Amino acid sequence: DVEKHKDLKDNLSAAAHLIHGSSEGRFTIRYCPGKLTREEIEEVGYEWGDLQQMLQRYPIENLKDGWNTDAQGERFYYISNPAIGLWAHSGRFND
Repeated sequence: DVEKHKDLKDNLSAAAHLIHGSSEGRFTIRYCPGKLTREEIEEVGYEWGDLQQMLQRYPIENLKDGWNTDAQGERFYYISNPAIGLWAHSGRFND
């Protein structure tokens, strides 16, 4: 609810991104913003992650956009710019 959150009210494009960025239950979206609380992240339907812990587990300097595998063998999809989102990944435009 943008009326309850001044930061979203002042940046409606961010609010729209949260609304349209839903996974529809198909996968997990984990945000690790560093400056937002767990409650702020979870109340819009995303999983919260501790930024420092995630940077240790997923060293972004070694990641590429798309599928990656971590040291434990877990396969995950990395998006360097969440504002672009999954819908803009180049693989979606190929036949």
